[in-house]
Amino acid sequence: MSKKFIAIPVFLLLSVICLTSHHAFAQEKYNPSWESLDARPVPQWFSDARFGIFIHWGVYSVPSWAPKGEYAEWYWAQMRNDKPDGPWRTFHNNTYGKDYPYERFAPHFTAELFNPQEWAELFRKAGAKYVVLTSKHHDGYCLWPAPSSKNWNSTEIGSKRDLLGDLSDAVRKEGIRMGYYYSLHDWYDKDYAPADPKGPRNIKKYVDEVMMPQLKDLVTKYKPALLFTDGEWTAPAEDFQSQEFLSWLYNNPDVPKNIVTNDRWGTGTRSKHGGYFTTEYGEVDVEGTELSVGKPWEECRGIGASFGFNRNENIEDYTTRQQAVHLLIDIVSRGGNLLLNVGPTADGRIPVIMQDRLLAIGSWLKVNGEAIYETSNWLVDGEGPTPREKSIAQAHSASEAVSFTNKDIRFTQSKDGKAVYAIALGLPQSKLVLSSVKVKNKRGGSIELLGSKEKISYTVNKRGQLTINMPGLNLNELPCEHAYTFKLTGFDFTLASAK
Repeated sequence: MSKKFIAIPVFLLLSVICLTSHHAFAQEKYNPSWESLDARPVPQWFSDARFGIFIHWGVYSVPSWAPKGEYAEWYWAQMRNDKPDGPWRTFHNNTYGKDYPYERFAPHFTAELFNPQEWAELFRKAGAKYVVLTSKHHDGYCLWPAPSSKNWNSTEIGSKRDLLGDLSDAVRKEGIRMGYYYSLHDWYDKDYAPADPKGPRNIKKYVDEVMMPQLKDLVTKYKPALLFTDGEWTAPAEDFQSQEFLSWLYNNPDVPKNIVTNDRWGTGTRSKHGGYFTTEYGEVDVEGTELSVGKPWEECRGIGASFGFNRNENIEDYTTRQQAVHLLIDIVSRGGNLLLNVGPTADGRIPVIMQDRLLAIGSWLKVNGEAIYETSNWLVDGEGPTPREKSIAQAHSASEAVSFTNKDIRFTQSKDGKAVYAIALGLPQSKLVLSSVKVKNKRGGSIELLGSKEKISYTVNKRGQLTINMPGLNLNELPCEHAYTFKLTGFDFTLASAK
């Protein structure tokens, strides 16, 4: 993933990012200009989906190592650019030897235990609505028989399989949309990044002969629902010919009409141009840009601190089950999607701890999904003392994650506007007070605890403050774990601060 960011609290994005439709700007033909391309609506399915799975898997999964808190998928570049006594080079030299180049890892990317059906079933059980696989990361290695990838793709060296095609078929059979990550950046392509840093750089040749043929092959052959580009910070969009490509993409009858794209198309494009906006571990590069209005956004991050599998991470470096559930709730309540990453091993296994966290989310969604899917943000702040700038979305590891209490509440709203969902991020005690809102109508509303058949009573005091009375449930009778959703219908709400 990317390494150049400027920290910005996720909540600030909400002041300029909304989930309103762009249909007023829809066009039949999109020209290769940002004015035309930016007017294309982000297909509605993306905002409705709310939860997706990211997969970082490639040659870097063989060494699968990084210092704690860093990205293991950056192994090649970090090892080559590290100081002689730095952590990357020290690990590599001690483990593989000084004369062991990164390219020699490729034959060991064997994926012999890879079962795409098992992966797809796991993603379905997790409640994911879309999957995004790294088709090519910054090391240039492709997971399909891509043009201009001779002996540097999974069908020729390593697994000898079309890993991308196999997983795509399995994911779609489970009713999940399939998307692909593609790095515009290429660390060591002879034209894009010559061995001599001072040597001539022919980025046009790289784009014309490598990048563009690969991108067009990827989208026409495998027909993704989503295209997530990355590595955009290394050159202007004009050098990557991004406007020309997006115009071709949106107008091409051989590409799904409702394909979704992100905002990583060249220096300065994030949060300004393209499709939906992206944050990464709560950070986004917004230097020199003005945040645009009206685009959906998505937070991507790992269950640990790395996207690629990092053998150097321990249990404390992973989010807990509860933190994983709270992360999803928190992001969605702020109007975003969560793209949560797994980093499989080189032999094709998704680490059990990652499976466990996905299944915890899926178990919660099975009860509370209607408060997440096809919803919009309603009241961003929520309840309780946790300031929104300390959102769990900004945490890089479990040890830094915010611990919510039963006084913390997040809100979402149904698409038709008839229901508001108050999600308590801890088990309420005998009463749950909604202090951020007040009720105009004191009668006529109803409250349901999702997953429970118990009748929920409430009171509204003279100030309009709504208090929910918790039913007398023992632990075995609770409908789920980690967070509890109250569905509120028939109430006329205003902010508590409103007169």
